[in-house]
Amino acid sequence: MNIAVIDYQGGNVQSVLFALERLGVTNAVLTSDPAVIRQADRVLFPGEGEASSAMRALRAAGLDKVLPTLTQPFLGICLGMQLLGRHSEEGPAGGTELLGMLPFDVVRFAPPDAAHKVPHMGWNNLHDLQTPLFAGLGGAIVAGDEKNPQSDSNQPIEARQSGSSSPRSPVAADYVYFVHSYHAPVGDYTIAQASYPAGVPFSAGVRYRNFYGVQFHVEKSGPVGEHILRNFLTGDLG
Repeated sequence: MNIAVIDYQGGNVQSVLFALERLGVTNAVLTSDPAVIRQADRVLFPGEGEASSAMRALRAAGLDKVLPTLTQPFLGICLGMQLLGRHSEEGPAGGTELLGMLPFDVVRFAPPDAAHKVPHMGWNNLHDLQTPLFAGLGGAIVAGDEKNPQSDSNQPIEARQSGSSSPRSPVAADYVYFVHSYHAPVGDYTIAQASYPAGVPFSAGVRYRNFYGVQFHVEKSGPVGEHILRNFLTGDLG
């Protein structure tokens, strides 16, 4: 399997590469080459930092034209998820126009009091999980397998790809790691939710066609993050 990690100087991509190595993936390519990206079986789009700077880098590399045309499974991470939207409040006056790949606008958290800090930083749990990206996590809804979502997160990728029938055990939909001041509201595109402040939901995961995104740092989220990343690499994401 060919895996492309998009390089646009948009964050700490090394932690994503390390996470892939922990799953036994050693051939991932860090690249901004459109030809390499188009030929990849899976595309990872990590991001940290600020939306307007990231969009300038993407436009300079011509990637703002390339990414919306991709047809293989694609996963945006943290800022990489936000950049899939239409517009962000982050940036100069008036905000930043984004890639427009998913129909959401990114807004800043507006906590009700000083006890709720911005950025939203630390561990938070997921709920209302949908699609095979979250298969095997507690409460995940996967079409055709609602009662018994796959799969064992400790099973090697090679075994998953070969169709091994070794026993499956669910992973609890526990906590994942967030660092962000802006978020996508909940909408038809939402496939996972988290809440901040308590009881106020936002999109922790999004999807449109082959384009997926997670607001949390999947590569820093321990066994749950590794399980989600494994699902992205090996699952039938449609």
